[in-house]
Amino acid sequence: ANAARTLARTTPALRSASARRAVRAVRTMAVSTEPAAEAAKATEPRWALEHHFGYDSPQSNSIDKDLDAIEAQCKALKADFEGKMTTDLLAAIEAYEQIDIALTKCLSYVSLASDTALDDDDAQKRKASLFQRYSGIAGNELTFFSLELADLPQEALDAQLAAEPEKLGKYRAFIDETRRSQPYNLSKSVERALTVRAPFAGKGKVVEFYGNELSRLRFAEKEGAESVNMEVLLANMTSSKDASTRANCMRVLNDGLKSFERVAALSLNMVAGSWHVENAERGFKELRSQRNLGNNVPDEVVDSLLGAVKTTGVDYCKRYYALKKSILKETQGLETFGWSDRNAAIDIGTASDTYTWPEAVDIVRAGYEKFSPTMAGLFTQMVDEKRIDVPAANGKRGGAYCSSAYGVGPFQLLNFTGTMRDVATLAHESGHGAHFMLSYKQGILQFHPPLTLAETASIFGEMIVFRDLLAKAPSDEDRLAMLMGKIDDIINSVVRQCGFDAFEEKVHSKRAAGTLTPDEMTKAWQESMVEYYGEEGEVFDSYENTSHLWTYVSHFHNVPFYVYSYAFADLVVGSLYGVYAEQPEGFEEKLLDLLSAGGVKGFKEALEPFGLDPSSDTFWKDSLDAHLGSLMEEAEALSKKLGYTA
Repeated sequence: ANAARTLARTTPALRSASARRAVRAVRTMAVSTEPAAEAAKATEPRWALEHHFGYDSPQSNSIDKDLDAIEAQCKALKADFEGKMTTDLLAAIEAYEQIDIALTKCLSYVSLASDTALDDDDAQKRKASLFQRYSGIAGNELTFFSLELADLPQEALDAQLAAEPEKLGKYRAFIDETRRSQPYNLSKSVERALTVRAPFAGKGKVVEFYGNELSRLRFAEKEGAESVNMEVLLANMTSSKDASTRANCMRVLNDGLKSFERVAALSLNMVAGSWHVENAERGFKELRSQRNLGNNVPDEVVDSLLGAVKTTGVDYCKRYYALKKSILKETQGLETFGWSDRNAAIDIGTASDTYTWPEAVDIVRAGYEKFSPTMAGLFTQMVDEKRIDVPAANGKRGGAYCSSAYGVGPFQLLNFTGTMRDVATLAHESGHGAHFMLSYKQGILQFHPPLTLAETASIFGEMIVFRDLLAKAPSDEDRLAMLMGKIDDIINSVVRQCGFDAFEEKVHSKRAAGTLTPDEMTKAWQESMVEYYGEEGEVFDSYENTSHLWTYVSHFHNVPFYVYSYAFADLVVGSLYGVYAEQPEGFEEKLLDLLSAGGVKGFKEALEPFGLDPSSDTFWKDSLDAHLGSLMEEAEALSKKLGYTA
């Protein structure tokens, strides 16, 4: 289930499905928001989980009854098929599939409901209890399944595929994915023990504690002011047109995070330590190999991406922030360019600073409609069916995500407060939702795409909405402001995320030698900033009050080495959009085919119809030049035309 993201480790019995769920459940902590009027917030829609799932509350006895039935199904699966998959593979997969569907329903509901009640101890206790029970069931009854499928002799598999080419053949992608893990699997008894013990002795409870405590943090911008959550503070910083206000927000944020460093360091030490031990025990050669295996992408492709971003991407990054620095000096009288100014809006043009929820919906619908009536219809369906939890409420999981919740979903969690970035986030998460809805037909075992394609619809959704708005911009000033905002987003998705990856690499590499102190993690963070943004004075005049920003990036804890996927997807989508811009005829149909394939196609096969090959040596540099470089050139030309730069 989507809820599998909170398990202490990826359950071997459900490893392939769970890995995909971890991908789709991940939250985007970099999302920024802005405070809206309390009256508006009170009327913003909440998701109707009870209506869709059929439970009256997370405490419902119906959930326990469903788990009772699932446990009986799992015991029957083991009794009927353990040791017999050399002849009964089709029946075993079909039975396993039904269990996965049932688990998804009850555990997704509890997990989603708990994400809007992080300050409710009873709700968190209920979720923990159910997941503890789930781990026991999976460890005792399901461990055999993926291990025996992975170990199945090729001749036995070929014989069964020949006997049932259509019925069994439709599961080929799931079978192949499961069998790729074979060289890294441990013995059945060890895998079982790891799964059963996870809720009691694994890293998961520490990571969950980290996330809950992070959601409880509150910040007061000045003495006597009302404390706000981190989402609102970040929004106040990025939306302010006053540099001193932005700098104060950054100081308040960093000071507040200092008191959180020991919790964050404990969790990250647990995650990095577990990752190190598991890599060693399972035989993964590189730090990212475990993640790359689950994403079905070769290590060398990821290494090529990271190398291109650290060279070409960093060059564009420095060039962009030099441009932004000049424009802010001209438009806001900026004297010192600090980290708090990195995401500052360019205050020119006539565009609105804030948007109501209905306005945001109309903007996204219009952008989607212009490109694909099919995707626009799916978006409208999500809105009308109350599948989106909108307001930035206290006690709610930070950032934004879209949960697939197969058979019941999708569902979006937002922290909407009315900024343009919030509109972009709605477009992004709605792309995920549309992707899920299109790919559900592949079945629960194969509907979720590999990480390399998981962000395709979401980032493409952002891009089509952006391009629609850009075409409607009433002036050069509005156009420049929009371009700068979009480049902000791309830099954050590409360069910043690869900078995050570099930080993870430093921490994980050092963790092999022992526990890291919070100061050592802070040092690694500061080193990564210099590597990707330059020394102080090169572009940014100061990195003051940035020392503890590493503590709030939840990706480091929930899904190690996931962050490069944003760069991967953003550059792939940039290339896809280039194909669309050159030849729009027939593009929608090809893209919908890609999205509908879910996990049935790997990234190379999926991108072939568009003439793209991310495994080529020059793909990533070419993508950076075409995607980021073209927008940079347009922004620089407009800035010069308007007199902001020479």
